Order: sequence, then structure tokens, then C-alpha cells
Amino acid sequence: MRTIDLIQRKRNGEELAVEEIAWLVESYTRGEIPDYQMAAFLMAVYFQNMTDHEVGAMVEAMIASGERLDLSMIEGPKVDKHSTGGVGDKTSLIAGPLAAAAGVKVPMISGRALGHTGGTLDKLESIPGFRTDLTADEFRKQLSEVGFAVIGQSDTVTPADGKLYALRDATATVESTALIAASIMSKKLALTLDGLVLDVKVGTGAFMKRQVDARKLAQMMTTIARRADLRAQALITDMSQPLGFAIGNALEIMEVSQTLQNAGPSDLTRISLELAARMIHLGKLTTTIEEAREVAQKKLLDGSGYQKLKQMIQAQGGNPQVLDRFELLPNATGAMEITSPRGGFISAIDAEEIGLASGMIGAGRDAKEDSIDAAVGVVLEVKVGQKVDEGSVLCRIYFTNEERVTEAAERVEDAFRISAQAPEPRELILDVVG
Repeated sequence: MRTIDLIQRKRNGEELAVEEIAWLVESYTRGEIPDYQMAAFLMAVYFQNMTDHEVGAMVEAMIASGERLDLSMIEGPKVDKHSTGGVGDKTSLIAGPLAAAAGVKVPMISGRALGHTGGTLDKLESIPGFRTDLTADEFRKQLSEVGFAVIGQSDTVTPADGKLYALRDATATVESTALIAASIMSKKLALTLDGLVLDVKVGTGAFMKRQVDARKLAQMMTTIARRADLRAQALITDMSQPLGFAIGNALEIMEVSQTLQNAGPSDLTRISLELAARMIHLGKLTTTIEEAREVAQKKLLDGSGYQKLKQMIQAQGGNPQVLDRFELLPNATGAMEITSPRGGFISAIDAEEIGLASGMIGAGRDAKEDSIDAAVGVVLEVKVGQKVDEGSVLCRIYFTNEERVTEAAERVEDAFRISAQAPEPRELILDVVG
């Protein structure tokens, strides 16, 4: 087999065989195929897409690049939650602890920042000492004792996805339905799960800009899960503006803490509670989704979800006091206010522009070897629908290096739309698949 032939055939829209995809993934993981050839293949997939048959083959090949994590010996329902990526989306760190506090075992294999979206691992690693590289035995032990554990791709678990994930981020091939589905589902099926809740984002801050494409992705992933005998449900949720107020790694950990203490933004709280309820219900701890919602709400109000996150942070080497004392987290050295040029109503906040601006000042990566500045980001002061006066603060940019702040500020200013009339309210949860 020759890599160039597979690139050419995929570029021409042909379907590749299972063994061809398996060879391609295996050879790239072993370092036998260079980045530039795999980048060309990814771009061909981006333009020509993949059939369901090819996506299934890619999922299996990526799982086969490492070891499956058998969790069957751990008592209790094992349910994971995954988002397709958004701006300010920190729901995994809220829904996960709430579900775990209710008795669900929550094993998460999460990702890093991708394109203009943040990554759960990068957020957690802003906590001093926090480890995302647990061994399989450490992961199982923590899941059994704490009920919640978060790791990333590793040399043993879906290493192919780790390499491809970084390459997609650096080659503008992130927004491919097939590649998103393969990446997410390979991580999920590498674990022994009883259920999976998917949060498929749609809007300016998501990879899927149209609801029809988001639904297609949701159906693709739930179908892959069903074929693997895994109970799965996908929520299609709005990402036309950032979720919550904070965008940036340490800033989002602060907002997670506030939300788990029932003092967070209403949109973030609502969707996190719904995701937690779906996890509880899929874990068969309640007979109805309404009952599961009541359980999730109770775990928020009684503080047990907040305590569960603290337990998880401590178990993975981090300092749980960061949730109470934000000065223990990385903090920016500079701040810039963005003010409203006129009075009116906020009719739109382009989430992608906010995400890109945050990345420019260090919250994301331009190249796959780049490091992330955990302290930087953007904190909104307003949301869509709010009335503002001329000169009022729309948001603040937090930075540690002034090099690209002016450019980022221009991008942030352009993200806000102000009109004379209040916009029609938009639903947060748009559809449910599965």
C-alpha cells in the first residue's frame, strides 16, 4: 500500500476499504507516515467526507492503536459525557461531578483546545499539580473510590487520536463531521461504558454552523454507539454566543467553581443540569428524566457536586483549594476593557470571534507544539438580549503578553452586535437525538 494512492483516491471521492484505513492509521501512529502526508489525507477527508463504513473503520483503527480500558470490575453505572466543542463550554466539569455525586461512575477521556474552542484537559491543567496522565490502574482506582476521573489520550489509550487531534488543529481540518465523530467515539469506545451523553454544539462558536449538520453529526455518533451496544443520547445545543461569561482556562475553572456553588451564569447552570440529568437517567438510577432532573438539582443545591469536584482534583494531584481561593490559579498581569460604542440591546456575540481572540493572546494553539497560557482569556460582562449604555463595559480581556492584545481587542469589538430592538430569545437546547 502507498500513502499517496490513498490520498489521491480519497481526494477523488472514492471509498477506502477497512484494511486501507487501518493501515493508514497504524502507519501514522508508528511514525512511518509523515505529518505532511497525513495532513493531505485529512484535507481530502475535509472536502470529500467519509462514508459511515469508513468512519466506523477509522474508529476501530484508532481504538486498536492502543489498549481498551476495561472498567467492568467497577461497580455502578459507568456513563461519560462529551461535547463537540464550544467557546466557554466547561459543562463537563459541572455535569460530571453532579452525576458522580448522584452515584454515576464518570470515566472521562477528554481532549485539548481545538481550533477556536477550549479543551477540558487544558482547563484542568491550569490547576497547579493536576495530572491528566493517570495510568490505567490509577484511573480505575480513582473511578472506584471517587466516582469521577478525567484523563487524556495517551501512549496506551487511543494514541492515534492524540496525534491526529493535534494535526487537525494545526491544519484547518477540525470542522469535518467524519473526523469529529471518529475522534470522539474512538475515545469513548476505548472504555467499558454503560451510557454516553453527547453535547453537539451548533452556531458561530461551534464546528457545526447549521443545525442540519449538527443533527447529522449527532446521528452519526449515536449510530456508532448503538452498533457497539452502548446506550447514547445527544443534545443539540446553542453555541451562537459563548456559554457562561468566562473564556480561557483558569478563568473557566473559576466559573466552574461558582456554578457548582449555585452562583454561576443561568445558561451554563441550565445546560449542565440537563446534561447531568441525562447521565443519571442513562445510568438507570432513575426511571424518568424528570426524576433525574430533580436529583441533579439536589446535588447542585446541597453542594455535593462541588465537593465531588474537589475530591477529583485532590485525587489527581491538584490543589482543591483553587476552587475557594482563585489567587492560587494562574492570574493574568494585564487587563483591557472593551466598551460599548453606543446604547441599545446586545443582539449577537460572535462566539467564534471571541474564541479566536482568546487563542491569539495564548489561550489556544496556532501550532501543535505550542504551549497554552492558562491565565489569559476574555470575561463577558453582558449576554445577548441585555440592554447597554454607551461606554458601558462589554467584556474584559486578560493577558500576560501585550504582543497581540490590540489585534485581539479589535476582534472582540467586532464580535458584539448592538441594535435598537431586543432580539428574539433563542432556545438553549434545540433538539435531542437518540
